[in-house]
Amino acid sequence: MQRTTPMILAAMLLFACPQIFAQTAPAVPAASATSAVAPAASGTTATSRAPRRGGRGPAQTPIGVTADHADWNYVPGETVKFSVTAKAGTTTNYSIGPEMMPAESKSAIVPENGTLVLDGGTMNAPGFLRCIVTAPGYARGLATAAFSPEKISPTQTEPKDFDAFWAKAKTELAAVPMDPKLTPLPQLSTDKADAFEIDLQNIGTPPEKTSRFYGLLYVPKGDGPFPAMMSPPGAGVRGPDKDIWNWTDRGFIVLYVSIFDQPVAPLPVDPSAAKISGNYPNDGLDSPDHYFFRRVLMGCVRADDYLVSLPKWDHKNLIAYGGSQGGYLSITTTALDPRVTATCPSYPAYGDETGYLHNRPAGWPAMKFADLSDPQRDAKIATTAYFDAVNFARRIKVPGHYAWGYNDETCPPDSTFSIYNVITAAKVLKIYKELGHGRIPAVTDDEHDWVMAQVGKK
Repeated sequence: MQRTTPMILAAMLLFACPQIFAQTAPAVPAASATSAVAPAASGTTATSRAPRRGGRGPAQTPIGVTADHADWNYVPGETVKFSVTAKAGTTTNYSIGPEMMPAESKSAIVPENGTLVLDGGTMNAPGFLRCIVTAPGYARGLATAAFSPEKISPTQTEPKDFDAFWAKAKTELAAVPMDPKLTPLPQLSTDKADAFEIDLQNIGTPPEKTSRFYGLLYVPKGDGPFPAMMSPPGAGVRGPDKDIWNWTDRGFIVLYVSIFDQPVAPLPVDPSAAKISGNYPNDGLDSPDHYFFRRVLMGCVRADDYLVSLPKWDHKNLIAYGGSQGGYLSITTTALDPRVTATCPSYPAYGDETGYLHNRPAGWPAMKFADLSDPQRDAKIATTAYFDAVNFARRIKVPGHYAWGYNDETCPPDSTFSIYNVITAAKVLKIYKELGHGRIPAVTDDEHDWVMAQVGKK
């Protein structure tokens, strides 16, 4: 899954004003005839912007696609009409169907007024209906209509021994000495914070009993005390994030973790030099005890172990913060570690991984289990239940801030709402309807405001 920095994303992504969903357990979003998900709290209105894509040569303008409800929200049985904006006479190719599912391709010509109206039909059950449009001279465009997304239920099952499985893993972790090794990184330090590579001992993947878990640690200068944040990375064979969102400037101790058993300083210039499987989400999938992510989930808890041991920690605030795969790991860590006081996942991955077995999309890594001849197919499906964000979300007990877009094709909203809808703790969801997969400044700004309020800062 491709990861892009916030500055690049600001030049790539078209986004609309956020819809705000604020909840205190056990309330659910209200529904109305005109809005499938009615906001439970009001918010400020942002100006919609359409930055141009960077890269080689002139950028193509995205073909305009939108739905006829301003918020793109509908109820099942209600008809949606999609509007396509382009130069009169442009021949378009389009498809309309449930998100991420095969749909018939059709063509139509934009009329003289420059707006082509397409009958999208409806859905008979909660979900998302997507219109994708291409045309010569334009970048691909899309719009996704939401049909009562607050009523989406996950397809994933919950193992009877889910809690016992993770209690055993945590007991195993507790028996492994932390053995922290700290290496100063003056090249990443600033006048406000000192940077280090942190190397911690973690559980291993059998037959290995231990492994190492690495990260970049930023500690503000001064006596403190400071709130702490554990931030896992998005997907891909790469190192941890750097402090590109300036949390240390806001007075946070931040540990950006890597998920691979290798040092992060210096980072490999070429990811292939890391000698890590690019297909790591499938490594060991036929057994929960041997699955790749078991060590990773415990490594994030081990990162928390280290953060709360620091003398500058304020002993009050421990935040889990990340997007995509990092959003997934923020959810799992929040569920597994009662020391986490608030969580801030955006467009979380690994949601409802059995979705494709039920004609629904799953979040990255979007397992389809299409090989019916695979003798381990049933075992692999069963393993995902121990790691699915849905089953961790049910166990979250602290406030959370969540954010994503309806046009996300990596962690589709069917999957992210499957996660969000089972959370019973206090929660806020902000929707940027035209947003695909990735971070834009508005998302980061909203998260900053929320996190700062959680720790009592301005």
